[in-house]
Amino acid sequence: MSVSRGVDVTIHRRKWFMSAPDLEQSLTRTVADHDRAAAYFWSFMVDRSVRFLPERLAPVFFSTLVELIAHGADPAAYRAGLVVLGRLYRRFDLYPYHGTVIAAAVVDTVRRFAGESWGPELVRVWEQGCFRVLRLAEQCAEMLGDGPQVTFGVVESVVSASGCVAVVTVRPVRRLHYLPGDAVPVCSPRLPGRWRWLSPANAPRPDGTVEFHVSVVPGGVVSPVLVRQVTAGELLWLGPPCEVGLSLAAAGDADLLLVAGGTGLAPLRALVEQVAASPGGRRVTLVVGVRRLGDLYDAAALDELQREHGEWLTVVVVLSGDGGVDPVARGSLLGSVLHHYEAGQAVLVCGPPEFVQEARTWLPIGGVEPDDLHVAVTFQRGFDVDAWASRQRHTDTAVAETSEDSGAEGGSGVAS
Repeated sequence: MSVSRGVDVTIHRRKWFMSAPDLEQSLTRTVADHDRAAAYFWSFMVDRSVRFLPERLAPVFFSTLVELIAHGADPAAYRAGLVVLGRLYRRFDLYPYHGTVIAAAVVDTVRRFAGESWGPELVRVWEQGCFRVLRLAEQCAEMLGDGPQVTFGVVESVVSASGCVAVVTVRPVRRLHYLPGDAVPVCSPRLPGRWRWLSPANAPRPDGTVEFHVSVVPGGVVSPVLVRQVTAGELLWLGPPCEVGLSLAAAGDADLLLVAGGTGLAPLRALVEQVAASPGGRRVTLVVGVRRLGDLYDAAALDELQREHGEWLTVVVVLSGDGGVDPVARGSLLGSVLHHYEAGQAVLVCGPPEFVQEARTWLPIGGVEPDDLHVAVTFQRGFDVDAWASRQRHTDTAVAETSEDSGAEGGSGVAS
């Protein structure tokens, strides 16, 4: 995907949502009876001899498609949904001519389930929106190539780690092939079609379980559900893992300075586990920033890592808002990063979008070499999207090689 294409897609998407009538009410009525609506959508296509989609994946495809048509204010969530739809598009060999039947199925399904919120003026809006999203999904499918598929996972536990953070452990029905530092689109059927990026907090385990750290985002829709409502035994939908700028491959053989804000700790902890599994003389400093000590939700795991790997791992906790601690431990997270930085280190940064942007701006000014700085993609800028897009095919190859080397099971499976 070229730079100009990525920028154009963003501009066109914004123009669409600025000019399109409000689709929220008809969408809300439809997803309120989501299982029946998805079954109706699938039956509509089957009746017209379009059988590309297995029935078990109809809820994923339908809800993702209609959410992308109706919503687009959050660029990260929009990109997560496109990744899911793009991988399904490629997996089932969709072609542009399929769009006619899919659009007709979407319009007929929404019309049937929207009730009084439906009006004749919405026919064209939903139809055009469907064609537009499918074109973007086709582009995304070309960009992604082949790789891990959309699958399901069973929630094994949801453990409250602090007042607003939960550790959600999931067992995918098929092994989730990812590299530490990757991000995965995740969706709860409680909010069908609303995908959010979450990064595994662990390197791949023999039992296949994946640990996600989820923080409640003020004003968010999805994160409160994942933290406070989802329980053990429920299903989550899992999209294909994607590289978001935090891979060890980008760091080469350099020592690491890992910088975590909030639940940005999750992928960086996974990277520490990856280094531990393949020791090679690399030194790692993990700097974790929190406002006060009680916000350090993963303290036990960090203590264990420090005890086991203290010969090459140093964990530094920076408290920015706690006046009752030793002044040595109190201060600015980015200031602490500059204090620990040594030329030649690879600096990997993950956290809330505003923190990542501050790091992108101020760390080079403070002396970090631009080539040493690797920040997580936030999808808030067109450049982010294009840089992310250029990495994906290489990532699929790396995941495949890692799986073959480890003898892992192959094959595909079925947060604001």
